[in-house]
Amino acid sequence: MREARPQPATPKSLKFLYNTAFGSLVLRLITRRWLSKLAGKYMSSRLSKRKIKKYIKKYGIDMSCFIEEEYKCFNAFFTRRIKPELRPFDMDGDAFLSPCDGLVSAYNIEPGLKFNVKGFDYDLNTLLRDEELASRYDGGLCIVFRLTVTDYHRYFFTDGGTARGNKFIKGRLHTVQPAALQKKRVFTENCREVTVLDTDHFGTMTQVEVGAMMVGRISNAVKEGRFERGDEKGWFDFGGSTIILLVEKDKVALDEEFIENTKNDLETVVKCGETIGRSPEAQAADLQAAEETSV
Repeated sequence: MREARPQPATPKSLKFLYNTAFGSLVLRLITRRWLSKLAGKYMSSRLSKRKIKKYIKKYGIDMSCFIEEEYKCFNAFFTRRIKPELRPFDMDGDAFLSPCDGLVSAYNIEPGLKFNVKGFDYDLNTLLRDEELASRYDGGLCIVFRLTVTDYHRYFFTDGGTARGNKFIKGRLHTVQPAALQKKRVFTENCREVTVLDTDHFGTMTQVEVGAMMVGRISNAVKEGRFERGDEKGWFDFGGSTIILLVEKDKVALDEEFIENTKNDLETVVKCGETIGRSPEAQAADLQAAEETSV
């Protein structure tokens, strides 16, 4: 069993922003894109370099896990590259992999193309702004990967395939912490980028990178064309962020603990490249083999 964590306590600052009348006025200002862009410019400047040592100490980051290099600004440090051997990718085509480090919540997509997060119904048409694309995921899975500020902020392709292109959807930039999810439809209000992926083993998936408060930029290195399992797709600059992966019905047998933990308000810890499910055919074969062994 993987580590599962309860929802984090709500910081006083977020209680103020999301639960008070005056805080809501401040929130309107700080969720605007221009302010996050301004913060992003500072984090990409040499002036921000002085923050690196304090950040490493505050969060107890083990720098021996990362490729050694000189960081010219805080964002260069924040998007640092981990040693490849610490994030291996299973090349078995039946293995369904996590695209990133993070905390996972998983939802079944209900009739009407909806999934419920913290009491809010999310509509796939609104999330994707593409009715035809959204209809592909009726009865499928919505897997949400929440990256905290201490997670590895580069993300990768879960399988080989072809990317159809990348679409940017404008919006605000709320925090992606649970406190905000309880008050706002964050995933459909925030800026996001949508990429349709025709994969080799798991059908047509759609990946949505969701920006967050004070995240200066979502950078997708691959937006269209052929990619291979384990290739880097992109990275987030400073801040917590979210990746949403939409999977068609009966294309992935996700490990059951993800759905169960989500129902119990728990987030499941995963690492980039970790196997989190199997193809339905492989799962059926595994179960049959297990039954034959137990006889």
